[in-house]
Parts: sequence; C-alpha cells; structure tokens
Amino acid sequence: MTEDQIGNLIYLSLLGGAIAGWYLVNQRTQLNKSLQYAALWALIFIGVVAVYGLWEDLQGTIRPQQSVFAEQGLIELPRERDGHYYMTLDINGAPVRFVVDTGASAMVLTKSDAARAGLHPEDLVFLGEAMTANGPVRTAPVRLDEVALGPVVDRNLRAYVNEGEMDTSLLGMEYLNRFNRLEISGGKMRLER
Repeated sequence: MTEDQIGNLIYLSLLGGAIAGWYLVNQRTQLNKSLQYAALWALIFIGVVAVYGLWEDLQGTIRPQQSVFAEQGLIELPRERDGHYYMTLDINGAPVRFVVDTGASAMVLTKSDAARAGLHPEDLVFLGEAMTANGPVRTAPVRLDEVALGPVVDRNLRAYVNEGEMDTSLLGMEYLNRFNRLEISGGKMRLER
C-alpha cells in the first residue's frame, strides 16, 4: 500500500469508529441488537473493500477475452464496453494490444509498443505522413520480423510507427485482409484463415 492509501485507511477507520461509537452510545438500551447491526455493517464494509481491491482481477475473469481456435483457424474478439474490438498480437515476441480499425489501411504502432517490440523510436526516420481525425501525423515505415496470433504467424510485415501521441496501436485492413473471412455479429468479431 502507498502512504496515501494507508492514510486514507486510517482516516476511514477513525471515521467509522467515531460513527460506531456514537451509534452505540445512542442505542445503549438495546446494546445486543446494536452490536448485531454493527457486526453486519462491518461485514458489509469488509466485503465492499474486498470487491474494490479485487475488481481488476474479477473483470479479467468475468469479461470475455480474445479466443483463438487453432484447429478451425478461427479468432473471436468480443466487443468491449467502448464499442471497439481489440486484438493482442505478439510482435517480435512482445504482446501488443491493438484496436481493430477497419478505417485504417495499415498497422500503426505507438512509440511505446514499437519500443517493446524491439524497434527503437530514436532510430526511426519519420518521413511519411498519415491523415488522422486530429490532423496529419508523421510516421516511420518499419518491417516486423514476426507477427503472431496464437499459432498463426506472419513474417516480414510492413507497419508504421506513429510519431504523435496515440493510446493504442491500430490494426488496419492490410493485416485484416490476410484473413479469408471477417464477420461482425452478436457483439463478436470473427476472423477465419
């Protein structure tokens, strides 16, 4: 826990203790019933704290994930809460999360994703230009030695590194066209090869 979290815990504990003390003094004639209620509220509080602390883990377990069915050559992607589809690919051995963008022509990496994949942005030459919703940005052409999606591996793929600020790398049609079929229905995107 960080110092801020410890401070917040101490503050909340003192506040809870003060409220509990006030309640017990007010209910001293029915102390047994008051202790039962206090124990119930303490359990509810502990439960809420536990769920809050484990929320990220619970979401990962409950939320549908990307599925690769190697035997059928099928990949299923669930639609996320923001309405987009995301795919995680291993780029040169490093996992990179992409937003699937059928409006983009190419695969575009953020500078941080490019660095994790072994492409050092300081060594890249940003000669190209791409038009985005926010205007033009400079791009650097790169070659990806290996792009893997489960057992599906492509080699020597062309991509670009975006010099501007991007939250997530983009997976455009140049990669998606490698699949024989792309279908969106029932909140899922299915890709077949």
